Amino acid sequence: MKRLLMMALAGAMAAQVANAQEKKPARIAHTNEAEAGQDFAIQGEYEGTWGDDKAGAQVIAMGNNTYEAVILPGGLPGAGWNGTKKIKVKGDPGKLAGEGHTLKIDASMLTGTTDKGAKVALKKVRRTSPTVGLKPPEGATILFDGTHADAFINGKLDANKLLVVGTITKAKFNDFTLHLEFQTPFMPNSRGQGRGNSGVYIQNRYELQVLDSFGLSGENNECGGIYTIAKPKVNMCLPPLTWQTYDIDFVAAKFDADGKKTADAILTVKHNGVAIHDKLMLPKVTPGGEGKETAIPGAFQLQDHGDPVRYRNIWVIDKK
Repeated sequence: MKRLLMMALAGAMAAQVANAQEKKPARIAHTNEAEAGQDFAIQGEYEGTWGDDKAGAQVIAMGNNTYEAVILPGGLPGAGWNGTKKIKVKGDPGKLAGEGHTLKIDASMLTGTTDKGAKVALKKVRRTSPTVGLKPPEGATILFDGTHADAFINGKLDANKLLVVGTITKAKFNDFTLHLEFQTPFMPNSRGQGRGNSGVYIQNRYELQVLDSFGLSGENNECGGIYTIAKPKVNMCLPPLTWQTYDIDFVAAKFDADGKKTADAILTVKHNGVAIHDKLMLPKVTPGGEGKETAIPGAFQLQDHGDPVRYRNIWVIDKK
């Protein structure tokens, strides 16, 4: 009898696991807007008024026509938001509610009333980085311009002549200025680290995270973070399928004749034109790279985390 009971319990647990697996949303990654559907059309940034005050909003698609909206008093990140207060609502386009506020999305407008009865009116906007398409200055080394991937080990181009993840530069660098552009896929059914994940490894030692972190808090494992070391000063991540930029200045760590480190590496990063790290000292390497700091120059790795993140317009000024 006991054995039969145990077998029955095991069967019930297996059925529960199977049912949970069946209900798990499909892991879909859209790489162009034409295929992204209505969820993508509604997701994005909005600007306007919250009562008598200016405000911005970041509307995040969560799959199956559901959304989370983060209201930012003062304006969008890098464009008026004070970096502290956030108001969150969620639901479908007909009703997004939370904290006593009730809003709706219709015809590219986010409207409704606050918990105090004040009117909300925010219109969808589309921001672009001021350094998208930035041309390399004279003397720069062009690593990728869309014609070939010869500067990379196992470099591959997709059908749109964009650089695919999972590659590393043949050349190595110490002090430099780097420009690159990246695009994360639209993955509304995925969450956290499973949503448009990659990374730019500086000297193949320090990871500058690439992730679809649109609307999130901005942690060291999210877009713009130096993995395990520092979170960005502000989360400047734009919506997925938007071309974004990193503009990086790097001074390599210094070592004495015996190989002992005498000075940490120093990193400055602008994400979509806004400074998110300013002369940040890097005390150690981050996981997933070369694993050791030395005086030897290092390469740039574009990490493959299983998601179709793409890169373009990559060039570097080697300061040697």
